[in-house]
Amino acid sequence: MGFDWHQLWEVSSAPDNIPIVALIFLIPFFCWMAFSQAFANDRLIAQLESDPQLAKTAHRKNYPWKAGWAKELQTWPYLMRMEFLAAIIVTVILFIWSITLNAPLEELANPNLTMNPAKAPWYFLGLQEMLVYFDPWIAGVVMPTLIVLGLMIIPYVDTNPLGSGYYTWKQRRFSIATFCFGFLFLWVLMVLVGTFIRGPGWMWFWPGQTWDPSRVIYEVNRDLPDIFGISSMTGKAIFGAVVMALYFAGAGYIFHKAITWTEFNRKIYQRMSLIQYITLQIFLITMLLLPVKMILRLVFRIKYVWVTWWFNV
Repeated sequence: MGFDWHQLWEVSSAPDNIPIVALIFLIPFFCWMAFSQAFANDRLIAQLESDPQLAKTAHRKNYPWKAGWAKELQTWPYLMRMEFLAAIIVTVILFIWSITLNAPLEELANPNLTMNPAKAPWYFLGLQEMLVYFDPWIAGVVMPTLIVLGLMIIPYVDTNPLGSGYYTWKQRRFSIATFCFGFLFLWVLMVLVGTFIRGPGWMWFWPGQTWDPSRVIYEVNRDLPDIFGISSMTGKAIFGAVVMALYFAGAGYIFHKAITWTEFNRKIYQRMSLIQYITLQIFLITMLLLPVKMILRLVFRIKYVWVTWWFNV
């Protein structure tokens, strides 16, 4: 079976999927731009640290200040001119977009004729993909709540005073790496999977495969206790609790080593209180749980690790 270009084009050209296609190009571009500025600032910081005399005359740019340059730039007309041009360009793009593409509206809902696949809006596709790996109350309630709370507590957990107001990688390695992992892998990748990979029946179709509604997959999902021959509910609950405790201990140890990997990070770690450190560890361990559960489900066909009478993880 060859590569089905028609299927790929049909999915990519759908009006509600075009913004997601744009994300594939825009996100790498802006990531490259941010990291290029961060590396330029890191080079400048290293240059100023090695030359105290130059540091006295340095301007807040990606290069030291030189004689004849203005030390201050006025908001008008420099900043306002750029913002006005950006607003005009965005307005023109939105006009062209709205004229050339139809709104992705459909007929009234018919319970006798449901969509296949039935997908949520693109900003909820990540949550819909999480439903494959977790119970609905975890994927639909706990995970979104932790995302919101995690964003709220960042200013209270992050004790690094550097990197405020300028791009830098050297001074914010751990924070940037954690954010990129959470945003790019745990959110953007989930949206892309839900858009281009999940086909009829929410089955896994690689890009280029034909979305066959009659496709049947003979794959049996098992719980982790079943692999070890544990059949009683009490045994499954105890076994799952032990496995989850080992996971939290192992993941916490790995994150502790990552936090204290360099001398710079150790200084930041020493400034954290016990509550800040425990809060950070809880959110990091929970965030890692999603890719771990995805690997267990997609590779080893393990549905749940911890099975109880009230909930499953």
